[in-house]
Amino acid sequence: MTTQALIDSGKVLPVMEMFYSLQGEGYHTGKPAFFIRIGGCDVGCSWCDVKESWKASIHPLLSINDILNEAMKTKATAVVITGGEPYKYNLSELTKSLKENNFTIFVETSGTVKLSGLIDWICLSPKKQQNPLPFYYKNADELKVIIHNKSDFEWAEHNALKVNKKCKLYLQPEWSVAPEITPLIIEYIKQNTQWTISLQTHKFLNIP
Repeated sequence: MTTQALIDSGKVLPVMEMFYSLQGEGYHTGKPAFFIRIGGCDVGCSWCDVKESWKASIHPLLSINDILNEAMKTKATAVVITGGEPYKYNLSELTKSLKENNFTIFVETSGTVKLSGLIDWICLSPKKQQNPLPFYYKNADELKVIIHNKSDFEWAEHNALKVNKKCKLYLQPEWSVAPEITPLIIEYIKQNTQWTISLQTHKFLNIP
């Protein structure tokens, strides 16, 4: 198979980084997990703190066995697949291998590309540049909206109206403006109690 055919089939993936750590934000905060950050994203948020993930071609192509072997070296029972935008790629081979080895699989996505693979938990983090597909609103376990300015509260409510009733709702301050925006989020949640605040605790704790 050609390199592109291997990528298209999901037998190899451009991996920016892999590491074992604690989930830093959202519903699973504080839980140990093995993180797989896949390179490649065409949404391009101005405030993204991993812009180096956007260009897939600068990251090494790793086989599914390479990725699985790294995960198996840790005590993790859960894997977080993130990006970039992980669904730019076919995740069927990766998730099949992980499930065969008893990993629980969490994914964080902007929801702009069709889902693939076996996923236990979908964290939908929508971006204004490109609306999520309807599938993600119907199936998201967690809606995490990044709040960068006051207009983002309206964006958050726009998305909350579309998700299923069981979906957990989170507002997260964008890191670069956190001192200014966090007090606004706190007051907003006190008045709109369906929301919960999400903090990037890994940055406070200085862990990956």
